[in-house]
Amino acid sequence: MKGRVNTHVGAISIDADAIAQYAGSVAVECFGIVGMAAVNVKDGIVKLLKRDSITRGISVFIKNNRLILDFHVIVSYGVSIQAVADNLISNVKYKVEELTGLEIDKINIFVEGVRVID
Repeated sequence: MKGRVNTHVGAISIDADAIAQYAGSVAVECFGIVGMAAVNVKDGIVKLLKRDSITRGISVFIKNNRLILDFHVIVSYGVSIQAVADNLISNVKYKVEELTGLEIDKINIFVEGVRVID
């Protein structure tokens, strides 16, 4: 899947993996997010992803040149999940739309775990 932006000099195609990489880097900078999570559906095990494999915790869907993003995250213990989700949504929406020129229809957040941070 690729997003497409038409300009006065030609067309720009943006790969879904590039969008996922950028959205993931924005997400892990948000307050209360420990990191992205990979879920093993067979075993039901949640694993914290390292920074180099961050895109495995994000799904990007492009429909009619509009984005739907799914984030699987692990949050910090003791923070309001609602506040973390609101912060993540506003930051990702603004920065991804600014970078790509594509509109975001929906951002779904799946909290897969809670971690205590030292």
